[in-house]
Amino acid sequence: MKTIRPILLVALVALTGCFSLSREVPPVRFYVLGGTWPATGTPAGLTDAPASPLAGRSIGLRQLQLAEYLATPLLVVREGPHQITFSEFHQWGEDLDGGINRAVAGYLAAGAPFQSVNVAPWQPQAQYDFLIQLHLSCFEGVAPEGEAHLLAAWEIIRQRDGAVLARGTTDYRTPGWTVGDYDGLVALLDTGLGVLTNDLVASLGTLVAP
Repeated sequence: MKTIRPILLVALVALTGCFSLSREVPPVRFYVLGGTWPATGTPAGLTDAPASPLAGRSIGLRQLQLAEYLATPLLVVREGPHQITFSEFHQWGEDLDGGINRAVAGYLAAGAPFQSVNVAPWQPQAQYDFLIQLHLSCFEGVAPEGEAHLLAAWEIIRQRDGAVLARGTTDYRTPGWTVGDYDGLVALLDTGLGVLTNDLVASLGTLVAP
């Protein structure tokens, strides 16, 4: 019996190891924004902007200010008023603040004939007609409702004296997300960036209108 017990113990450990090794770990999937630009010119949420008042203007996008809980490579899903979950196997392929600024810059360039749209950091001597500061509070899926939610405050600033020329909020919340479909969630959030860009272009248009 003294000999049999160690043998049984070794067999059980080996068997447990076999079960552990046989479990399939889901692959990690990575996502980026701006996927509908420049292939189709504009994202689904972006409409044609007035061309003439904005022609030749230059835009600088300051570093985006992101809610701390969003400063993670993991996609976020809100499960209730106070509970969020992070998806271990669905992650951003780049820093989220940089990815959002890159996408918005692309959508701005596609939506109006600006002379240039650049993203911070830029050269110290760079001069722009307008600076844009974005503050992102929500950028997530909402379960079990099956929604995508983007909430951003923004300012348009005159560079030479730092005067805030316009302020606004874009609150984009849309149904249509199948919970668990992270590719679909990213597409809806990307559309929300198009809606945000629409708001920015419309406000810029009023600032330069005759």
